Amino acid sequence: MKAKEVRELSISEIAKKTRETRKSLLNLNLRKTSGLVEKPHQIKVFRRNIARLETIYKEKLNASKKA
Repeated sequence: MKAKEVRELSISEIAKKTRETRKSLLNLNLRKTSGLVEKPHQIKVFRRNIARLETIYKEKLNASKKA
């Protein structure tokens, strides 16, 4: 998910998307330990998406507090 797409979401949608991505990352990490991961590069992608979501979430929270 690109930053431009995330910025178009509301704060609650970003929080929901973050939870979903964290669950996906957890499942992927569990499958990795059992050796069932077909695309190990997805772990890096999920981690970056979570960081992107959290960064924009914080920006939006700070903007709403100032307004």
